Amino acid sequence: MIKKLLIPFLLIITAGCQNRSLDEVGLITDKAMVVSAHPLASSVGNEIMLRGGNAVDAAIAVQFALAVVYPDAGNIGGGGFLVLRQQDGSVDALDYREEAPGDAHRDMYLNEEGEVIEDLSVKGHLAAGVPGTVDGMVQLHEKYGTMPWEELVQPAVLLAANGFPLTAKEAEKLNENQDDFITYSTRRPEFILKDNWEEGDTLRIPDLAKTLARIRDQGRAGFYEGATAQYIVDEMKRGGGIISKEDLANYRAIWREPLTAKVGEHNVISMPPPSSGGIALIQLLTISEDYPVDEWGIKTTETAHFMIEAEKRVYADRAKHLGDPDFIDVPVEGLLEEAYIKRRMRDFSMDSDTDSEEVYAGKPAAYEGAQTTHYSIVDPMGNAISVTTTLNTNFGALVFVDGAGFLLNNEMDDFSAKPGYPNTYGLIGGEANAIAPGKRMLSSMTPTILEKDGDLYMVVGSMGGSTIITTVYQIILNVIAHDLPMQGAVNAGRFHHQWEPDWVLSELGALGPGTGLQLWLKGHKIAPNPRGIGRAAGILVLPDGRMEGGADPRGDDAAAGF
Repeated sequence: MIKKLLIPFLLIITAGCQNRSLDEVGLITDKAMVVSAHPLASSVGNEIMLRGGNAVDAAIAVQFALAVVYPDAGNIGGGGFLVLRQQDGSVDALDYREEAPGDAHRDMYLNEEGEVIEDLSVKGHLAAGVPGTVDGMVQLHEKYGTMPWEELVQPAVLLAANGFPLTAKEAEKLNENQDDFITYSTRRPEFILKDNWEEGDTLRIPDLAKTLARIRDQGRAGFYEGATAQYIVDEMKRGGGIISKEDLANYRAIWREPLTAKVGEHNVISMPPPSSGGIALIQLLTISEDYPVDEWGIKTTETAHFMIEAEKRVYADRAKHLGDPDFIDVPVEGLLEEAYIKRRMRDFSMDSDTDSEEVYAGKPAAYEGAQTTHYSIVDPMGNAISVTTTLNTNFGALVFVDGAGFLLNNEMDDFSAKPGYPNTYGLIGGEANAIAPGKRMLSSMTPTILEKDGDLYMVVGSMGGSTIITTVYQIILNVIAHDLPMQGAVNAGRFHHQWEPDWVLSELGALGPGTGLQLWLKGHKIAPNPRGIGRAAGILVLPDGRMEGGADPRGDDAAAGF
C-alpha cells in the first residue's frame, strides 16, 4: 500500500513543469558582463565598467548596492569569498568571511545538560559573527581597484537615501519577516515595517545611507571604528550579543591562494578553506570524469543516481576534514589527490543506493605544508571576478543595528554547535569546525572560474547554503557535458544530496519522467523543494569571444553588459 501511495507522489514531484527552457540563451554582449541577484545592482556594476572601471571596481560597487536593494543577503553586516582571474591569467582569492568574537567558546549554544539550545545560533544577537564585508572590499580596492573608492560606494548611498522600488519577491519576503524583525531587533526598525509591502513600493533606508556615507568618506574606519562601530557595540549590549569594539578593530580579511585543478580539458579555479566549496566541487568534477554523463544525458536515472552517490561521499569528507586552516590542519592536498578522489567511489553500484549510514569520510593523505547571493563579472580587459557574499539565512540574525540601518549575520550557526549536531541546513560538523575565538566558520560558498585551453571560459557561483556546491557542480556539467547554453544551464532543474540527512532534495521537474520512480526503486528517498534550490549567476565566454550571461529565473536576477 505504501508503495502505491508513493509512486504517484514521485511522478508528480519529478515530472512537474518548471517552464524553464534548457535551450534558452541569455544576454549576449561583446565586451563586458555583470550578473547579480538584482537588476539595480547589475546596472550599477555595468555603469562602473562603462565609465572605465575594471571588474574589481564593478564588484565593489555591486557589493554595496546589493547591501541596499537585496537586504536578505546583500550586506555590510556579513562576509563572503571571492576568486579573481586577471587578464594575464594570474589568480587570487580573498576570504572576508565573518569570524567568531573574542568571547565566543565552543559550548556557547549548549544548555547545562550539554544539549543544543534551539535557535540560539540562528536568531538574535548571539548568532552574529564579526562582519568582514567592508574590510574585504577595502582590501580588494587597495590591491586591484582603479577608480576612486568614493565613486564605487556612492551609488549605494544614493539608493539607500533616495529609495528604490521593491520587486514582487522582495516585497513578499519583507512581509513574511515583519514579526521577526520586531522580535529580534532591540528597537523597532520602523523603516522596514509596513502592514503590506507591494511590488513597486519605494523603500528608503536613511540610516543605512548615513552608514554607507561614512564608509565612502572614511573607508575601513567608517565601519570598524567611530559611530558605526559604536552602534554595533550598543546593539550587542542591548541584545545580549558579544561582538566588542576590539573584535571590530582587529578584524582583517585574508588573501589566500585559490585552489586550482585540471579536470578534463578545463582548469578549475575555486575557493580554498574555510570554504568547503572549492574542494568539494573539484572532487565532484574529478569523479565525473570516469562516468559517461554526456552519454547518459540530463535528467536521466543513470546521471541522477551517479551524481547523488558522488555527493554523499564528498559531503561526508566535508563534515570530517574541513574547517578554518588558520586553526586546524586541513588535508587539502590529500583531499584533492586524484587517486584518493576516485577511490571514494569504489563501493558505488549503478544498481542501488548506498545508505548514508554506510558512507564514511575517507582517509586522505596527511596535511602538508539558505541566504547567500552571488555575482559574476567580466570586464572589457578580460579580468574576471566571482563573488559570493552572505548573511547566512534569510535576513541573517533578523537584527537591525539601530541607528545604522543594516542587518547582522547569523554565521555562527555555520560552526558545529556540537559535534554531530546538524545546523540550519542539516549539515553535520565535527571537531574541525568547533567554535573558537577569532576562528572562521566553515562555508559552502563556491565562487568559481573555469579556463579552457588557457583562456577564460566560465565565471559561476550561487547562493543556497549547503546546496551551493551541488548547484555550481550541476551548472558546470550542464554546460560541459550536456552542451546547454549558460542561461539554459542555470534554468535547468536541480537536485541535491549532502550525505546527512539521507534525502534527495529535488526541485519540481528536476528529474525526467519516471526518473524519480526509478531512483526510488534503487533505494533513494526524494523530498520535494517547490521553492527552488540555489540562485546562480554565470557568464560563459563563447568561441567568438562574446559573452553569454545566465541570470537565475528563481529570483529577480539580471544580466547587464555592453
